[in-house]
Amino acid sequence: MYKKLIAFSIAAVMMVACTTVPITGRRQLSLVSDAQMMQMSYDAYDQFLKENKLSRDAQATAMVKRTGQRIQRAVEQYMAANGMSDQLQGFAWEHNLIEDEQVNAWAMAGGKTVTYTGILPIAQNETGLAVVMGHEIAHAIAKHSNERMSQQLAQQFGGQTLSALAGTQPGVAQQLIMTAYGAGSTLGLLKYGRNQESEADRLGLIFMAMAGYDPQAAIPFWERMEAKSGGQAPPEFLSTHPSAGTRRANLQSYMPEALKYYKK
Repeated sequence: MYKKLIAFSIAAVMMVACTTVPITGRRQLSLVSDAQMMQMSYDAYDQFLKENKLSRDAQATAMVKRTGQRIQRAVEQYMAANGMSDQLQGFAWEHNLIEDEQVNAWAMAGGKTVTYTGILPIAQNETGLAVVMGHEIAHAIAKHSNERMSQQLAQQFGGQTLSALAGTQPGVAQQLIMTAYGAGSTLGLLKYGRNQESEADRLGLIFMAMAGYDPQAAIPFWERMEAKSGGQAPPEFLSTHPSAGTRRANLQSYMPEALKYYKK
C-alpha cells in the first residue's frame, strides 16, 4: 500500500510539473525552475572560461560569434512571433570558441555556448558551423538539461523539486547540480536521450534556416561527423545521438518544414 501511495504521489507530481517544448509541442517533466537552471549555467560557464583557453584565431572566433548571434536573433524572432518571448526571459547569450582538439560543442541554459576548435575542420565553413550551433542552441531552447535533471530527481528522489531537495539534503542537491553542469574542462553534462537529440535536430534546422543558413547543409555535416569516427567509438559529441541512417532519414523528413523558413 505504501509503495502504491509513493508511486501515485510521484505520478501526480509528474503530471503537474510539466512544460511544453517550442515547435514540437512535446510535454516534458520540469522539476527545476528556469531561474535555477540559468544561475547554475552562468556559474558553471564562468568557471569553465576561467579554466580553459579561448582561441586566439581572430577570424574563427569572429565566425563563431557571428553565427551564434544570427541564430540567437532567429530564436528571438521565432519566439516573439509565437508569443513565447517570456521563455527567453533572463537569457544572457554568449558565444565563445575554445582552443581544444575535442570534436565538440555545447550550449547551456540561458544561451551560453561553447564551440571547440576541433570541430571547425568538420564544419568546414560558417554554414556547417550553423548546423552545430543551431543544434546545440536548440537543446537550450527545448530545456533538455532541465528535463534530464528532472528525470533524475523523479527516478532517485521521489519527484522532489531541486529546491525541496536542497532544503532536506543540500549535499545531494549540490552533487546533482555538479552532475548536470560539472566544473572545469570535464563539464560532466547529463547525456541527452536520442529523442531529445532528434528534437534538437528538428529545431536546429528551423533556427539555422531562419538565420539565413541553408538547412540542407545539415545532412553532409552529420555524414562528415560519422565518418570522423572511422568505425571506432564515436566522438563524445555523437555518443547518444541517433544512428547515421536514422538521423539522415529524420533530417530528410524535417527538411520541407525547415526550408519554409529559409530565405536565400
